[in-house]
Amino acid sequence: MTYNTEINNLPSKVNLSAYGTPTYKDRLKRWAIVRLFPNQQPVIVARFRKRSDADGHLQFLQQQIPDGQFLVMFD
Repeated sequence: MTYNTEINNLPSKVNLSAYGTPTYKDRLKRWAIVRLFPNQQPVIVARFRKRSDADGHLQFLQQQIPDGQFLVMFD
């Protein structure tokens, strides 16, 4: 299973809380899939409670959008 080690030029730190105050529901789901765009801020695509759920959805996204860059992060 990949853990996004192959993605180059990642920001050293992505502050997910900078995208607004997380709600109670967001705090329950700490794993986030982030889509990285060149010359833009990263976008949170989905949130999950479990890392394995996030990894499974990441595989699906990479199959559907092969040229997209995604990252699984713990918020």
